Amino acid sequence: MKPLEEIAVLDFSTLLPGPLATLLLAEAGAKVTTIERPGADAVPALAPLGRGKKRLVVDLKNADDRARLEPLLARADVLVEQFRPGVMHRLRLGYDEVSAINPRIVYCSISGYGQHGPKSGVAGHDINYMADTGLLSLSTAIPPALVADIGGGSYPAVINILLALRERERSGRGRHLDVSMTDNLFTFMLGSSIFTSGSPRYRLYATKDGRMLAVGALEQRFWDRLCDITGLDSRLRDDAANPAETAARMAEIIAGATAAEWAARTAGRDCCCSIVATVDEARRDPHFVARGLFQDDVHVPIDRQFLAAATSSIAKLT
Repeated sequence: MKPLEEIAVLDFSTLLPGPLATLLLAEAGAKVTTIERPGADAVPALAPLGRGKKRLVVDLKNADDRARLEPLLARADVLVEQFRPGVMHRLRLGYDEVSAINPRIVYCSISGYGQHGPKSGVAGHDINYMADTGLLSLSTAIPPALVADIGGGSYPAVINILLALRERERSGRGRHLDVSMTDNLFTFMLGSSIFTSGSPRYRLYATKDGRMLAVGALEQRFWDRLCDITGLDSRLRDDAANPAETAARMAEIIAGATAAEWAARTAGRDCCCSIVATVDEARRDPHFVARGLFQDDVHVPIDRQFLAAATSSIAKLT
């Protein structure tokens, strides 16, 4: 028996954060019903997010259609919505209206800027949320991951839904969860330049053949091993003395050998070094294959297999 098999979820969301959150709940056994508007076009890239969910087409602006929702609202344990603040209230489906029908419901609102505040009604996407929090200022490029959508939206939503369900066991009442993607991004910034190439011990170094060696040798024992492997000059091993000089020399050394050579030299040495893999290489990595990350058959573009892999691995943990 899966841990959430007795939990019923209504999902009013359409873009990534909400549907991914409810997919994680579904993978843990929850009965998820996705509420779709008539004529809504499915986004092919998000097809895996519908796995294991029921669909119900409802015109939320139509009073008769909304009336069809009342029995579902009365029985639901969780409701997830991702409209701009105020939209569900105007549809008479806000937390106050729904909790009057079902006081036990855990009502989760995911939004870019939260349910209140000067920016609460402003439109945005992942890149905007990262820009507004200063996260993008720490990088020279857009991160190749939807940090705000998933790290600031989906995961906090699931965590808080589970906490609210646990609290409900004691209190008998649900609550309204205000999940702001921008608020949650500040957790990702530790306020240190160590993790943004400020330290020779934690950065990317180019190899002779144009690949990259990812070095994360923060602890002294890992740094010492890397220095031994690379033959870094003894006077530069104390990287606190002149970090820029140490990093420059380390870059010269690493640029003198190919990625394959560095992979061989660091293999089994426990020095926190990895060759930056391509997406295709990662898909074929024996470790990920052994863990069954790509066993799900998802008939969408090939890169979406990683979405299936990610959700499957999390579901196993539950």
